[in-house]
Amino acid sequence: MQKFSEIKYERPNIEEVKAQIYDFIKNFKNAKNYEEAKNLFLQYNKSTTNLSTMQTVAYIRNTIDTNDKFYEGEMNYFYEELPKLQIIDKQAGELLLSSPYKAEFAKEFGEDLIKGLEAQQKLADERIIPLQVEESQLGQEYSKITAGCTTDFRGEECNFYGLLKHMQSTDREERKEAFLAWANLYEKTSGELDRIYSRLVEIRVEMAKTLGFESYVDMAYLANGHYYYNAKDIAKFRQQVVDEIVPAVSTLYEKQRQRLGIDELYYYDEQLSFPEGNATPIGDKDYLVNCAKEMYEELSVETGEFINFMVKYDLFDLETKPGKHMGGYCTLLDEYKAPFIFSNFNGTSADVDVLTHEAGHAFQAYTASKFVPLTSQVWATNDVSEIHSMTMELFTFPWMDKFFGENAQKYRFSHLAEAIKVVPYLCLVDHYQHEVFANPTATAMERRKIWRDLEKVYMPWRKYDGNAFLEEGGFWMQKQHIFLFPFYYVDYALAQMGALEFYTKSKTDKDAAWSDYYNLCKAGGSKSYFNLLKTANLANPFEEGSVKRAASKVLQELLSAKY
Repeated sequence: MQKFSEIKYERPNIEEVKAQIYDFIKNFKNAKNYEEAKNLFLQYNKSTTNLSTMQTVAYIRNTIDTNDKFYEGEMNYFYEELPKLQIIDKQAGELLLSSPYKAEFAKEFGEDLIKGLEAQQKLADERIIPLQVEESQLGQEYSKITAGCTTDFRGEECNFYGLLKHMQSTDREERKEAFLAWANLYEKTSGELDRIYSRLVEIRVEMAKTLGFESYVDMAYLANGHYYYNAKDIAKFRQQVVDEIVPAVSTLYEKQRQRLGIDELYYYDEQLSFPEGNATPIGDKDYLVNCAKEMYEELSVETGEFINFMVKYDLFDLETKPGKHMGGYCTLLDEYKAPFIFSNFNGTSADVDVLTHEAGHAFQAYTASKFVPLTSQVWATNDVSEIHSMTMELFTFPWMDKFFGENAQKYRFSHLAEAIKVVPYLCLVDHYQHEVFANPTATAMERRKIWRDLEKVYMPWRKYDGNAFLEEGGFWMQKQHIFLFPFYYVDYALAQMGALEFYTKSKTDKDAAWSDYYNLCKAGGSKSYFNLLKTANLANPFEEGSVKRAASKVLQELLSAKY
C-alpha cells in the first residue's frame, strides 16, 4: 500500500461490476453443494471491493475540499449509479435467500447476514432511484453550504469550528460574541437549510410510502440495521434518560455555574468547565499524532500495530481549512483494509477526542478486517460501532498527561462529565426526528417549535440569553446527522451505556475490560446486536433500570470530585 495522498483514483467500471454480479447469479444457481456456493458468495463479496474503495477515495477527497469540482462530479456519478447497482444486488440477495443453503450461510456467517439480505429486498427498488439520487444531491448541497460558512471574528476568518474555540474563552464577552457570530451564521443560512430539510422530509416520506412502509421511521430503522428493537423500545430508553440522566446533568451544570461564579449559565458558558480555562492540547497536529502513536503503542500490542499502520500510510486529514466538510468521521478503504480518519482540529480538547473517538472506530475496522471474512461485516451496526469509539475515549484516560500536561486531570473530569451531559442531547435529536416524521407536513417554523418544546424536556438548563433565532428553536440545524444520517444519532446514546460499563469495569479489572473490548472489535458485524453485547459482557440498554446501572458509578465519581 502507498500513502493515501498517493493512491491513484480511477472511476470504476460499473458495467464490469454488473457483469461480475450476473456471473455470480448464473453460477450460484448451478452450485452442487454448500462449499461451492460459499466460495462463489465470497468471490461475489469481493467483486465490489475496488468500486467501494474508489468511491471512498472520492468521498474523502470531496469532503476535504467541497469546492473541488472533479470529486464533486465523481460523487454525483456514484449517487446516480449506485442505486441502480443495488437493484442487481437485490437479485443476488434474493437468490441466496431462496437457496437450499440458506441455513448453512446463516450458521457460518451469522443471522445478521440473512437479516441484511431480507432488508435489502424491502429497501432496493427501481421506483425510488430518482428519489435516492435527489436525497444524495441535497446532502451534498447541505455539506457545501455549511462548509462555506465563514465570518470575520476579531480579525480572524472563522468557520463554525473556529468559533467554537472562542466559545471556550475565559473572557465571557468573547464567548458571548463568538456565540452570537455562530448563531448568526446559522440564521443567515436558515432559509436554505429549511428548504433542504423540508425537501428531504418529503423525499423520505415518499420513498417509504412507495416501498409500502407504514412510515419513514420503519424504513429508517430497517436501513440502519435496527432489526431487534423498534421505536417503542427507543422511546422507553429515552424515558429512562429523562428520569435518570437529565436530573444528574442539571446538577452537574449547577456545580459548573458555581465554579464559574456566574448568576446564570447561558449556552455560551456551557463549554467552559473551569474559570481559569479548559484543558487544551499542548502541541500542534504533528505533536498530537506523535503522542497518539506513543499512547497506542503502550496501550496494547494490537493498538500499537494499528497506529503505526495509520501513521506509515498517512491515513489522516485532521486540520480545519476553508471549504472542508464539517465534523469528523472514520471510513475504510476496503481494498487495503485501511481505515481513514477525517476531522477539523480547532485548538481545543476536541482535537484529542478525535484521536481517541475516531481512532476507536479505526482500530475496530482494522482489527475486524483481519478476522471477518465478509467486507460487508467488518462494521457492526452503529449502535455497536459507537461503543468501540466511545470506549476508546475512556480507555485512553491514563495517557492524557501526554496531551495536556499538568491539566490532564481537568481534561479527564470534563470529558467524563461530557460523556454524561451529551446523552440527553443525543436523545433529543432522536425524539425530534420521530416528531418530524409523525408530522411530515409541518412548516419550518412548526419544526422549530417542536425542537424548542423538546429541548425544555431533555435540556431544561439550556438558556440562549434572549437570542431570538435559538429561542424559537433554530439550534437543531447545527446537527448534520438530522440532514445526512437520519435516526443514527440515538445509537450514540445506546452505545454510551456500553462505554460507561466498560469504563467502570476498567477501574477494577483493566485486563478483563480490554479483553471484552477486543473481542467486540474482532467480531465486527458478524453477530446480531444482542449477541455482540453478550460477546462483550455488556448489559441490554433497553432493560428497565439499565441506564441507572450504567451511569451510577460514573456519576458518583463526578459528583464527588473536588471540582
